[in-house]
This record gives sequence, C-alpha cells and structure tokens, in this order.
Amino acid sequence: MNDRMDEQRGEAREVTYRSGVAARLAGLPVETLRVWERRYALSDTQRSAHGQRLYTAEQVRRLGLLKQLVDLGHPIGVLTGLPVERLEEMLAPDADRVSQVSGPMRVLVVGDSLVRRIAASGRDGRALQVQRHCARLEQVGSLADGMALDVLLIEASELEDAAVAQIAAARDILKPAATVVLYRFCGSATIRALRAQGCLVARVPAEIGELVSLCRSALAGQGLPASDSQVEAVAPRRFDDQALAAITAAGNRLSCECPRHLSDILMMVGSFERYSAQCAARNQEDARLHRELELASGRARMVLETAMERLALAEGLPLPGKA
Repeated sequence: MNDRMDEQRGEAREVTYRSGVAARLAGLPVETLRVWERRYALSDTQRSAHGQRLYTAEQVRRLGLLKQLVDLGHPIGVLTGLPVERLEEMLAPDADRVSQVSGPMRVLVVGDSLVRRIAASGRDGRALQVQRHCARLEQVGSLADGMALDVLLIEASELEDAAVAQIAAARDILKPAATVVLYRFCGSATIRALRAQGCLVARVPAEIGELVSLCRSALAGQGLPASDSQVEAVAPRRFDDQALAAITAAGNRLSCECPRHLSDILMMVGSFERYSAQCAARNQEDARLHRELELASGRARMVLETAMERLALAEGLPLPGKA
C-alpha cells in the first residue's frame, strides 16, 4: 500500500506543463515568460521531444510568486536568483497588511471595460462596490458630489505622460483613500511619477480576484517604490560574446587596437549588468541599489554598443545580422 502511494506521489511530481499553460497558471502573458527565460534563465526546465520547455508544478508556483512580486514593483532581475522560500517571505508582510483591510470597498472606476469586467465577475467582484464610473479621466469632475470613496480605480491601456496631471487633478477632486492605476503599456517615467504621488501602479491583472487584492493593498498603505519600474528603456544586448569575439578576430589585421579594447570593455560591462541582475538582495534598499546598478550598466552598454557599431562600420568589421 505504501509503495503504491509512493508511486502515485512520484507520478504527481512528474506532471509538467508547456510554456503556454504554465504562463496561464502563473497569471503571466506567455510573451513575458519567454522574455524572462531568455534574459534571466530563471527555470531549469525539462524539454519535450520537440524541444519545448516543460514546467513542473513547483516551477509554476515559483513563477506565480515572481509575478506577484513584480506586480508589487520588485525588479525581476533581483528576484530571479532568490529561492522560493525567500520569495514567500517577501510576500508575507504584504499579505499580513492586506488582510487587515476587509469588507466591501467603495470604488469609482475610470474605464468602461473594467466596469463591465467587475459587473460580470460574480462573487469575485462583490468586494468592489462601484459607486460611480466614467469612460475617461476628463469626466471625473462631473461625478464629484462629496461621496465617501475608498479607491479611485483607473484603467488605461496606453498610459501616457499627460495622464499624470489628470490623475492628480482627479484625486484632488474626489479625495479617495487610495488610488490604483492599471495599464497595459506605459513608459517607466510615467510609472515613477505616479508612484511618487502615492498611486499603486500595476499591469492590468488577468483576474478580478487579483484586482481586489491590489485595491486592498492600496488601502493598507502598501505603496510601491517610486524608483522601481516594471518597464525600463534598456534594450537587449546587440553584441553577444560570440559577435564580440568575431569583431576582435577580424580587427587583429588592423594596426588600430580599438576594436579589441572596446570588445573587452563591452564584455565586462555586459557581464556586470547580468551579475547585478542576479545578485541576491539583503533588504529592499539593497534590492533597489542593485536594480540601479543593473540599469546604469545597461545604459552604459547601449552607449558603448553604438560606438562599437560606428567603429565596425568604419573599419569594415563584421556586425551581427549583417552579411
């Protein structure tokens, strides 16, 4: 009997999910999962006979924790090197604070599609009592009638810089206890500006239950770090180590040694960028410092890559993707 139970437990542990299913179970867009895997190699996954990644249940659970922490403003580059136990510890204090905020929340919603999602959500959406709603931020002024409001809930597919002043004006008019701003695409500067105002800013969640948790987090005073960003204008590497080695080899025929020296510098800067992204953080301030180091080295790499491209073109050296 015990042997049979052990076999069943072994079979359960062997259940695996392909990328699309794993991403959906973790609440991630599959494109985001692919980017994380490519940039951070965050899972030691198995491969199917056709070369597809296969995720275990434990790996899917870890992806879900990563997604929650990224939504709360933690940089993915810092999180990927941490064990599951540490990820759970980072979420625990937030969960404790959120649990202190219970009962229905009075919300004013900006965004027609979000209102429809809440109305159609059944039990999951009962914690959100929609007092008023409008389609656009400019219409908020017409809804101000002195009502008590827990959360100003704003959904914007493309969140632009102009929205910062509009959201500030809406908060002045409505005076909500908390403001939650949801986006699908947004620049990092806009996110930082809104967080500096005390808004909780996050990507549009896949489930209404996640939205309820975000609203409770905002009411619990759980602000997101103003300096952390989920979107950062640092491009992927344009020259990998193989491309830099090819430039160095081709440059050996030149009397000028700049290609070799610049290749060495780019390799070192790129290596430090990746190291900073993976370095374990001792606390929130330490995590923020490592994130700044990663971004600074990434921006330096981009400048040096532009210089390398100009040098390669001038000297007739090989460039990646160009015959």
